[in-house]
Amino acid sequence: LAGSVSPSLEASKGNSGASLQARAGITLSQLLYDGGRGDRLVDWRRQQAEAARLGMLSTQEQITLATTSMAFERSRFRMQAVIYGQNVRKMGCLVQALEAIVAADKGRTSELVQARKQLQQAELQQVQAQSQARQVEAKLRRVVGDGLPGTEGMATLLLAVPELPAVLSAAERSVDIHQLAANARALTEIARVVEAGNKPQVSWNVGGSALLAGGSGGTNAGQHSGSLSAGLTLSVPLLNPAIGYSTQAARKRAEAANLQRAEALEQRRQRIVEVHEQAGAAFDRLKRVGLVLRDSDRLRNFTLQQWQQMGRRSLFDVIAAETDHYNLRVQYINALHDGQQMNAMLTSLGTGLSDWLR
Repeated sequence: LAGSVSPSLEASKGNSGASLQARAGITLSQLLYDGGRGDRLVDWRRQQAEAARLGMLSTQEQITLATTSMAFERSRFRMQAVIYGQNVRKMGCLVQALEAIVAADKGRTSELVQARKQLQQAELQQVQAQSQARQVEAKLRRVVGDGLPGTEGMATLLLAVPELPAVLSAAERSVDIHQLAANARALTEIARVVEAGNKPQVSWNVGGSALLAGGSGGTNAGQHSGSLSAGLTLSVPLLNPAIGYSTQAARKRAEAANLQRAEALEQRRQRIVEVHEQAGAAFDRLKRVGLVLRDSDRLRNFTLQQWQQMGRRSLFDVIAAETDHYNLRVQYINALHDGQQMNAMLTSLGTGLSDWLR
């Protein structure tokens, strides 16, 4: 829709005048054929929107994995603090017993000093574990807010290592791979848009206009006129030397995007194999440490009993047995949480941790 108002001045032999002209016009047109360029543009935008949606889901998956890993770290350090606290209580009881012994036998003061030293080391380990747990909790609160739930039951999650073939097959359906595929499809549509830009275009149009002029004198004074037109427009590109290079470049960008997707999928599968091996090793270490831990518990009890009742063991043996036992318990906790975190990463690399959590 178009309109204009303009003054007009005329002068000629024996005749002059001024008038005010008003023009109004309307034109309707529609593209009938453009070689598919418009449809390809719509498809390109659609693929871009899909890639953006998948990008948001990919970011959510990354946040989910990071949050789950921090939750396992929080459980790890809390359980370590509990174990070190038990060691503190055990050393505290040993110190109390030695204080009573030293009160009657000053010659065993060195044993009391050694026991107090071990008690202080156990307290230091407990404080460090508690500090690490608070640091992880501070990071968690930034993501999920205050009111963190307890860690009870965390040690029972993600204990089964997924089958490697199942995770590898699920990798192709992951959000990240789908996003790269959507980007490749978008670039493919752009290549088709560029190619369609060199094809003929056909459109129809209908137009009408009116002229109203008023004033004094002049040939246009008091003139009223109108026009109506309709027709088809054919546009045929005759010469465009750059179109071939533009089309070739667009196709190569689409091909590069497809190769990027294939490379990302291959790297993802390689990462899955590595993480699967790490998860299996962690749970194998968990099993082996558990077997050693059982014998360690029996050894420390026998050593303490022999030191208390028969005097066949020194205090050094007792402290060494206790320290070894609690260190093995910490190793057991570390192996457990390492395996759980590897399983969480495997799930994220496959079907996605967000689906598992739901």
